[in-house]
Amino acid sequence: MSLEEPLRSAEGTAAISSRMSVRPWRALRHRSYRLFFCGQSVSLLGSWIQQVALGWLAYRLSGSAALLGVIAFLAQAPQLIAAPFAGILIDRSDPRRLMLAVQLLMLAQASFLALATVGEWISPLQIVIASAFLGLLNSLDAPLRHALAAPLVPDKDDLPNAIALNSLIFNVARFVGPPVAGIVLVMTSEAACFALNALSFLAVVVALLRIRIPHHPTAATPFLAAMLEGRQFVRRSFPTGKLLKQVALLNFFAASYVPLMPVFARDVFDGGPHTLGILLGSAGAGALGASVYLVMRPSVRGLTGVIASANLLAALALIGFALSETLWLGAAMLFLVGFGLISGNASTNTVLQTILPVALRGRVLALYTAANLGAAAVGSLVAGWWAESLAPEFAELAAGFALLIVGLHFRMKLEFLRMHLRPIYASLGIRHAVGTIGRSSADNRNTTLTGEPP
Repeated sequence: MSLEEPLRSAEGTAAISSRMSVRPWRALRHRSYRLFFCGQSVSLLGSWIQQVALGWLAYRLSGSAALLGVIAFLAQAPQLIAAPFAGILIDRSDPRRLMLAVQLLMLAQASFLALATVGEWISPLQIVIASAFLGLLNSLDAPLRHALAAPLVPDKDDLPNAIALNSLIFNVARFVGPPVAGIVLVMTSEAACFALNALSFLAVVVALLRIRIPHHPTAATPFLAAMLEGRQFVRRSFPTGKLLKQVALLNFFAASYVPLMPVFARDVFDGGPHTLGILLGSAGAGALGASVYLVMRPSVRGLTGVIASANLLAALALIGFALSETLWLGAAMLFLVGFGLISGNASTNTVLQTILPVALRGRVLALYTAANLGAAAVGSLVAGWWAESLAPEFAELAAGFALLIVGLHFRMKLEFLRMHLRPIYASLGIRHAVGTIGRSSADNRNTTLTGEPP
């Protein structure tokens, strides 16, 4: 089967215009997706609580900004290597069972951290090892969460909404998790945060046990051939390759602030766990706002423009954060960084899931995860080194200016990307609004449901 056939098979999909509802929660009408949504909501909250506590524990034990960068790198970097293998495994396996196994292993990792911290035999080396183990699990967990959206939502008109809702729950957790972690750290210890994360995995385990997903494994293509097939598709599909490169650059520069937050909280703004919660919570609030905006959108059309604007917003806000002299100005800048970063990531994810052939979804989404989280891991490592050698403010200032150059270049090439996306959208039945009275087809050619180009 050629790579174009899945696109042609979707031509029977009804046009978005008349059937598509603008209800922001429409994907939740599907029972399996609703169960997964609820389970993930609890589990992601626990994951964010653990992430904040782990960074604080590592900095408390070592006082090293470089170690924070190493931990963030190890938690995500395995995806750079494992992504192609993970994608093939996802395409060939039952995604529900694979996801269940990954969640149980993550539960075990969080339980180890809790017990080691309570017993006071935790060390920076053990934190590094636990982070590397989590990174291996993340190389499967993240692309699995992306790939599960489509089979859980039978109505493809609801798929963009499901992807936006996935981003929403992630960023609700990102908004709520850091302040909760800060409160727990003040009242108890890091061990309590790790224990809460371990318990949170039970919610998604229960959800996975109750849902049923039709599994259609791909043909048993030799492993190397399957890997090359995914790579060739990315090279031949200009929109896919362009979007993967852009999301990698966005996360390499813009996400570099995350591991340095304990340094900014303690050394730049002279605070403690509460200050750390404010900073990360502000970025989470911006990310949450971006997710709400995307949930309210009726169509995938126009998202390339959102990606272009998101890059520029994140760049300017990161520069503003690096120059901030007060906590509240820094928090305001992080709000905008979070909004821009998630707008770019979630919009890219939505466009990719819309245009990808079903048979290659796991492989290409694994590459998306590597471009997203893997690039963020490398950026975190570089930012940690720069912050250790020079100053954390300089590291973020340099990242902001570099992202500004990247964002301006993407904006200049935006129309060329749209030219490649228009025929793909048309072949999928994603058309412009019908019923625009008194307007010719030429007038409608560059207009969508929201008045935006592709």
